[in-house]
Amino acid sequence: MRTRPARRGRACHVEVVPSVLVDPKEELRTILRPAGAGLYLVSTGKREQLALQQRLYGVADESAVTAAFEATIDRIEQARAFVIGIPSDVGAGFRRGANLGPQAIREGLLEAVPAFTEKAREIGLVDLGDVFVVPQLLHDTMLSEAQLERSRRAIYPNVASHVRATLPVSPLSIAERAMHLVFSLAPTVAPIALGGDHSTAYPVVKELLAARTKRGDRLAVVQSDAHTDLLAERLGVEHCFATWSFHINDALGRDGRLVQVGIRASRFDRGHWETSLGARQLWADECNRDEEAALAEVMSHLERVGANSVYFSNDIDGTDEAFASATGTPEPFGLRPDFVVALIRALGQKSLLVGGDVMEVAPPLGEDASARKTTVDLAVRYLRETLTAVLGAPL
Repeated sequence: MRTRPARRGRACHVEVVPSVLVDPKEELRTILRPAGAGLYLVSTGKREQLALQQRLYGVADESAVTAAFEATIDRIEQARAFVIGIPSDVGAGFRRGANLGPQAIREGLLEAVPAFTEKAREIGLVDLGDVFVVPQLLHDTMLSEAQLERSRRAIYPNVASHVRATLPVSPLSIAERAMHLVFSLAPTVAPIALGGDHSTAYPVVKELLAARTKRGDRLAVVQSDAHTDLLAERLGVEHCFATWSFHINDALGRDGRLVQVGIRASRFDRGHWETSLGARQLWADECNRDEEAALAEVMSHLERVGANSVYFSNDIDGTDEAFASATGTPEPFGLRPDFVVALIRALGQKSLLVGGDVMEVAPPLGEDASARKTTVDLAVRYLRETLTAVLGAPL
């Protein structure tokens, strides 16, 4: 698969051109890695990474991990939902560490649900593994042809050269291609992404929107966040943690189907964003004053704009920093965890939720071990609630 950027309006889209790999599953096995292996480790941390994989896949050694991962790809057409890790913080600000979020969340999930592997099979959930991350790359459109060639040789050394020349190398580009392939195989499967900085939500939502629109759905995005992420670009960079919502909002048509909840750190007021970009915002102080009214407004607004499906993008900093300080930009006066859970459940009760994520969990940035654990535990709670709401079965 080769991709090339095409300008349409203000957002950057990606045209899909025919792949030399005719089997989507073969390409998924080529561009993705087993769960936990998105982080490039050769010595330090390798043992912990393998131990996590063995627990996730319920196997005893590294070769069995690979076999189990490949078998999981084969089950995607029968799955109702899938988890994918995108352990990249290349699109973040000056405080990094969200690349360790997916691994920490998976470890926390296994602690909370020791029988996760068996339970996942029962409810139709598969873990598709990780997007492989070269920690100096973000999106293929930012790379020269020479760099693309060097990166392809490094990432896909055992792939035939004529195939290798078509493959993506940057995390956002790999994720976008992987989502496109998954939805070609299973158009209604629900994606559950583990970030990573918030730029990693962009390729997931972009491809979900395309797949759902083909079916005649009107997808909305509900975003829990302290920040708007509505910049057209940041320091000349089109796709990063501060721009992903802008480009998704453009793809939605600026018609009110982007609903942002928990905003409180912005140089402009709500009126600016709502009038200039057509987003709907409920700021944190409004939510905290009357949580029931805020929930009712979110649901009423989704009905008004005709949304019949929703992706819930959950930046952990939408929650008050007292509960989630292990993140790149924690903010005070945020949402309470019970409110966020109530919002997820409300979306599930209306059978609207068709995907979601947990973003910006950065364990190294916690003040101490207690703060790190509190943040990860909350992320696991949010993940379990999202999966339950999507699948209609408790996890």
